[in-house]
Amino acid sequence: MATAARADSRPALDPAPDHVVVRFAGDSGDGMQLAGGQFTIATALAGNDLATFPDYPAEIRAPQGTLFGVSAFQIHFGSSRIDTAGDQPDVLIAMNPAALKVNLPDLRLGGLVIVDTGEFTDRNLAKAGYASNPLEDGTLAPYQVLAFDISRQTLEAVKDFGLGNRDALRCKNMWTLGLALWMFGRPRQPVIDWLKRKFGPNELLREANIAALNAGHAYGETAELAGPLKPFRVAPARVEPGLYRTVTGAEALALGLVAGAKLAGLPLFFGSYPITPASPILHALARMSDLGVTTFQAEDEIAAICAAIGAAYAGQLGVTSSSGPGMALKTEAMGLAVMTELPLVIVNSQRGGPSTGLPTKTEQADLYQAVYGRNGDCPIPVLAARSPADCFEVAIEACRIAIRFMTPVILLTDGYIANAAEPWRIPRIADFAPIPVRFHDAPPPAGRVNPYERDPETLARIWIRPGTPGLTHRIGGLEKSFATGDIDYSPANHQRMTETRKSKVDGIARFLPPQGIEVGEPSGDLVVVGWGSTYGPIRQAVEAARARGLAVSHVHLRHLWPLPRGLGEILRGFRHVLVPEMNMGQLKTLLRDQYLVDARPLSKVAGQPFRIAEILQAIEGMLA
Repeated sequence: MATAARADSRPALDPAPDHVVVRFAGDSGDGMQLAGGQFTIATALAGNDLATFPDYPAEIRAPQGTLFGVSAFQIHFGSSRIDTAGDQPDVLIAMNPAALKVNLPDLRLGGLVIVDTGEFTDRNLAKAGYASNPLEDGTLAPYQVLAFDISRQTLEAVKDFGLGNRDALRCKNMWTLGLALWMFGRPRQPVIDWLKRKFGPNELLREANIAALNAGHAYGETAELAGPLKPFRVAPARVEPGLYRTVTGAEALALGLVAGAKLAGLPLFFGSYPITPASPILHALARMSDLGVTTFQAEDEIAAICAAIGAAYAGQLGVTSSSGPGMALKTEAMGLAVMTELPLVIVNSQRGGPSTGLPTKTEQADLYQAVYGRNGDCPIPVLAARSPADCFEVAIEACRIAIRFMTPVILLTDGYIANAAEPWRIPRIADFAPIPVRFHDAPPPAGRVNPYERDPETLARIWIRPGTPGLTHRIGGLEKSFATGDIDYSPANHQRMTETRKSKVDGIARFLPPQGIEVGEPSGDLVVVGWGSTYGPIRQAVEAARARGLAVSHVHLRHLWPLPRGLGEILRGFRHVLVPEMNMGQLKTLLRDQYLVDARPLSKVAGQPFRIAEILQAIEGMLA
């Protein structure tokens, strides 16, 4: 057991901080996502507010010990409101040299780094590109360091179970998790219960992992080490009373889609094809068949959306999901859904692009695709969720718009939202207004029914279940007559139908609440406008700027197309408009086009979320 001393000139960690950022990092086979997920659940049960950021490689199995294969899980938790996964870790747990090299630049000066010396062999150092051992050459001098042989400690903890070295070392993540639980006063029992469920009748692996967990916890309790190994106490957060659970964005989205279907009294059909990072929505909904959910894993993206369109035609709530490359394949069928004017929810969990791009990294660069990316004038409403918990309400909103206006709706999340987790106060379904559904069932007094007969207020066409007596009808991708619903290629009819479809989507804005201000005043020097997962860092940066006396406000958009009422007036009330986006300036272009304002972009396409400091620096620079 060896402990490296920290540099005394650096600030030590507060033993009773109000918030802490911890990052678990190791090889993609070290179980960092699993350990981080269980630490998250234990933290939620301890009463802290939290936000997480899983960050893992795209390679199915990169060469062990290389920089390409590093997987990390970051959690920010505290006794007050937490909006982001944190700018810089206070504690970095690095399971091998590659994890240390990739993640050390993010650790704050004076932060604590915990390393497994058992992995710092000459071979592993060479794989990570180290010319010398960073534990010995002064690389870690700016930090507090706790360096000891976690591998040997794990082998010792599970030796009575007769596992081979390879299987025994797979318990390292549980040993490390046990130490982290001790450091921050998290309960072990929820993790033990989870291990019992996970391994079930496999007593050997179950008990070995529990033993490793307990050994890591006991090490923290009993080790007499100088320096940084000590418990930290983060007080519970004050939260609104209620029943809470931890959700990822994918889980909240699945629950919201089911809730939307229940509010409408419709069965839910979900057609999907596996793609990162959208697949967890399919996994979640596949477990909800008892709630009237039918899931269909199609042979490709086109089949998935076409099956969902068929379900909508048959009178169900049709839903499909994908990420950017899959959305490109679904494009022609989206046009079919627009021409047939059927209610359909299309979820895009955005990832880095173009093409296959950065499959496991986050980006929000599909806004142009969502608003404009189809052939012909093909308007579709577009919404975006701001956080994992927000996905629930946005999913219900997407269902409501799709059904009320008989239109496909695109719901945008991203890789960060899909995989990240936060506490969610479980709402009462009675608090949500029902979604009225009226199937047309009255045959016309004479002649054939016109399936494009419209509600004069919303311009939504009537919805007819196939097989309804006297209402045989035909819809499809060819242009139809406004008056009869028959195929009609005439110039005047196509002009009228195109204008009608546009007016229907544009008119949705009349039924939405006007745009509000998240933080700040309705006028001033600068307004920061965001959408999607930029919400947390923008809010925190704006609040920090206001604390410094700057006249800055924050506007965040849920409805991206059509844009909400009152947004133009808000933007024109400020001298400057700043738009942080994880793309090269797509919302900025929409705002300039629609409102003729000089919106300025702040672009980040690094596959990582914005840091608060990045946005704050841009605010100060714009107002300098």
